Amino acid sequence: MADPRPEHPDDELAGTEQPFVAHLMELRDRILYALYGVGAAMALLAIWPGPSGLIDLIATPIRAHMPPDARLIAVGVFTPFFVPLKVLMMAGLLLALPWVIYQIWAFVAPGLYSHEKRFALPLIIIGSALAYLGIAFVQFFVLDKMFAFIQGVTPASVNATPDIASYVEAILSLYLAFGLAFQVPVVVMLLVRFEMVTVDKLKSFRGYFIVIAFIIAAVVTPPDVISQIALAVPMTLLYELGIWGSIWYARISRAPDADAPASSSGE
Repeated sequence: MADPRPEHPDDELAGTEQPFVAHLMELRDRILYALYGVGAAMALLAIWPGPSGLIDLIATPIRAHMPPDARLIAVGVFTPFFVPLKVLMMAGLLLALPWVIYQIWAFVAPGLYSHEKRFALPLIIIGSALAYLGIAFVQFFVLDKMFAFIQGVTPASVNATPDIASYVEAILSLYLAFGLAFQVPVVVMLLVRFEMVTVDKLKSFRGYFIVIAFIIAAVVTPPDVISQIALAVPMTLLYELGIWGSIWYARISRAPDADAPASSSGE
């Protein structure tokens, strides 16, 4: 008979292993919980402000630069139904994002050591906050400046009344682009935490990153200089923030047995 005692009694995860089927059932439950949360968020948003209210909200930046009586148009037969539903689904996902991320955390947390939990939880909080910040930056700054620029260069003989489907698709792609781009500090901190790069290397890479940021902005944003600059400049600033954050992050997420070598190597 095998010895039921763990080989390493000091290992806090010893004896916590689960069968593969149990992991699959846990994963299924977490996915269902996440979907329930998104569904509940959609139900709340459907009650207030409602799909029409959400459309009015995201259409505010462009309508501010259209003639007073102008409205967005719906070209497709089913566009008035499917576009508000798409916006409702995306808004529900964003509202429930902390709950979804918590379900991911609850699934992986039992297999992490205490010091690994210390570095995972701050990343979840920081990543969620940065995603919301990126989307808010698009909604309240980028879109207003971008549509002001577009309307400013539109010929007087052209009546700019975009289709609601193409408009929603464009701004959702901007939400996604900025939400991901604002994760730069998280990526930088992970690179340093897993010793793939050093802080000194990141500092020396500043000039190259600025070029990369403008290239990425030119690829993922519409072909106007306003939105490209609005993405590249925050990415550059967030890169600097990530460098400073990685120093703090590497310190709080260090394993207990790595404290002594790290201290002696820093002398």
